[in-house]
Amino acid sequence: MGNGNSREAKESRRSRLLQKLQRFRSHRHLRSRCSRNAAGIANQRAVTAEDFSGIALLTLIGADMKFKDKWLACVSFGEQTFRTEVSDTTEKPIWNSEKKLLLEKNGPSLARVSVFETNRLSRNKIVGYCELDIFDFVVQEPESVRKSFDLLDPASSKVVGSIFLSCAIEDPVETEKRFAKRILSVVDYNEDGQLSFKEFSDLIRAFGNLAASKKKEELFRAADLNGDGVVTIDELAALLAHQQEKEPIINNCPVCGEALQISDKLNAMIHMTLCFDEGTGNQVMTGGFLTDRQASYGWMFKLSEWTHLSTYDVGLNTGSSASHIVVIDRKTKRLVEELIDSKIVLSMRAIYQSKIGLRLMDQGAKEILQRLSEKQGKKMSSVESAQKIPSFLEFFKACKDQINMAEVRYPLQHFKTFNEFFIRELKPGARPIAYMNRDDVAVSAADCRLMAFQSVEDSTRFWIKGRKFSIRGLLGKNVNPNAFLDGSLVIFRLAPQDYHRFHVPVSGVIEKFMDVSGSLYTVNPIAVNSKYCNVFTENKRTVAILSTAEFGKVAFVAIGATMVGSINFVRKEGDHLKKGDELGYFSFGGSTVICVFEKDSIRIDEDLLANSGRSLETLVSVGMQLGVSTRTLAGSTFS
Repeated sequence: MGNGNSREAKESRRSRLLQKLQRFRSHRHLRSRCSRNAAGIANQRAVTAEDFSGIALLTLIGADMKFKDKWLACVSFGEQTFRTEVSDTTEKPIWNSEKKLLLEKNGPSLARVSVFETNRLSRNKIVGYCELDIFDFVVQEPESVRKSFDLLDPASSKVVGSIFLSCAIEDPVETEKRFAKRILSVVDYNEDGQLSFKEFSDLIRAFGNLAASKKKEELFRAADLNGDGVVTIDELAALLAHQQEKEPIINNCPVCGEALQISDKLNAMIHMTLCFDEGTGNQVMTGGFLTDRQASYGWMFKLSEWTHLSTYDVGLNTGSSASHIVVIDRKTKRLVEELIDSKIVLSMRAIYQSKIGLRLMDQGAKEILQRLSEKQGKKMSSVESAQKIPSFLEFFKACKDQINMAEVRYPLQHFKTFNEFFIRELKPGARPIAYMNRDDVAVSAADCRLMAFQSVEDSTRFWIKGRKFSIRGLLGKNVNPNAFLDGSLVIFRLAPQDYHRFHVPVSGVIEKFMDVSGSLYTVNPIAVNSKYCNVFTENKRTVAILSTAEFGKVAFVAIGATMVGSINFVRKEGDHLKKGDELGYFSFGGSTVICVFEKDSIRIDEDLLANSGRSLETLVSVGMQLGVSTRTLAGSTFS
């Protein structure tokens, strides 16, 4: 009878979890369909309130490739990447590598699986990739079922092979029991499969719950049904699972020490399960990597990191200290590496991260950069420059989401010069504008890496390290800065592979344009994070003042950079613009737009502020939601 009730309880818990997962999935799809109207805002609140969390077990079984080689696979999910072992030389590699992934509300759901050939020690080459939505997978296949996915070439999107994997939601009851057995085995000092009262007491103390510590005798007696003074691990695991449902006794994770949300019992157990697995290396896949490229190099990369030849990191000032720039993709919630030639990185660090380098800049190199940019601009407008387009696309082939020729308005053969391709237009509808009919919602002005700060003080604490940065200096002498002092600041950094046309983030009227002469430093984070350089206040730039009904005045600052020959506007003073309308474009090179909002006029989206607070740029597209007018918030339209 007892066993029957246990099975029913187990099925009931699993059933409830899957129902919550299905509701969560349907809410996500509904939010996507409603993203262009006001009703979608209410739906977004419902999704936020939906309480879902669980563990998915993803297994990379093997692949079917078109030629023989040694293969490895990487899984990127959120801010983590994991890798398999390298297979034998074959065209049908088998890995059978698994990893547990945390599924949570507002968390990542899209996993990217990349397959690399490893026939040369010095270079691992990505051959194909696929992406799958873990939520959709486990809803459609609640049990672990093997499925095949096409692997696509990053450059051409042609099918280059197949990968076989399975994924299933883990039963929460089994999660709890397996965790309890693993953690209890740690305090089973004599490894006899039983716990004495002393061993049990040590465990309760590790849980950090004073009330439970006072009741440890009572709990021990409840588990010790036959009164022999010892409790089997299975018995105690069952007791703790029951107690966690009734009256949680675990306040702190015994692995990492982090305080747990007592009210969120399932999430607490999931945290401890994953934390314990990571802490003991219990998983088959190797973790500890940020991107699939980093993971593909495995121990060789870690060796180079240890010897300071190369570093990957996220956090304060990593733009200046790391030789690889890592940003987080807002759409997939996954970390991605920004591709940049290593020789360029070294030269930028030599110039912008030292007093000597900047002194050389002051002694004539600024004029050299100016002439070089003008010369390069003319070169990229020549007919011969069109020959560089294929090699440019090849270098950035891993950035399919950023150079997607299917979105480009004209075919490749249409572009007669490199600059024509560089300032390419997109097809209508390629960049949907969030809540198009609501002028109280601001949107991203560019395809870019974005940093957002609620105040100028935050921007200088987390990102801009130039000692002379100020709103006054940014806007120039001919713009009255009073309305913008201590306002909110949003930085849109465009990399060479990005769509280089910029759009207005808010609806309004162009009051005036003001040109500010200056240098052409790079806008790369290596320079922005340098305390020796003042990129945004010294570079050539144009300031446009927008007058809006919902946000007051907004300063739109287009900043030139090294190799950017010109800043071009397609609108004039007095024009009325709807948010998302094109305002202008940059010619060849990387460049930046900065928008300054009046103080307390906008509430920037929390995810953008959180990433920026970690000094982590967010990869966004034109039209993505940026923030909401505080005037709307005061009227309680948004929560």
